[in-house]
Amino acid sequence: MTERRPNRTLGPDHDTFWSYCNLGEFRLQKCNTCAKVQWPPTPMCNECLSDQFTWTPMSGRATINTYCTFERPYYKECPPPWEAVLVELEEGPLFMSNPKGFSVEGRPRGTPVKLAFLDCEDDAGPFKLPVFELA
Repeated sequence: MTERRPNRTLGPDHDTFWSYCNLGEFRLQKCNTCAKVQWPPTPMCNECLSDQFTWTPMSGRATINTYCTFERPYYKECPPPWEAVLVELEEGPLFMSNPKGFSVEGRPRGTPVKLAFLDCEDDAGPFKLPVFELA
């Protein structure tokens, strides 16, 4: 079943990210100069200022860094309570997402999680949203 979600950020570099997600691939920018993996996508490396990147497949492995539960309605598509999780990807970047199939309440920092995709739609159309489930 497709879930309705708030509108994604689209535009240069973000469109590339979503195109890979729609193929079932989780890829992030990796700097060709210093090898830093970064999120969110940018036109310039945050580490060395290079503008040369390769969209590199990520392992999908991560650990919970922190989480929160939204108790107020920020988006009509996400009625409260709404859980969000900040994971640290094995490759280094932090990535904000949603838990899939588990509640974040009481999960300690460092809990292993793995990537999954959720079929969603927004005003721009259908897309696959990267989310995380227990490993």
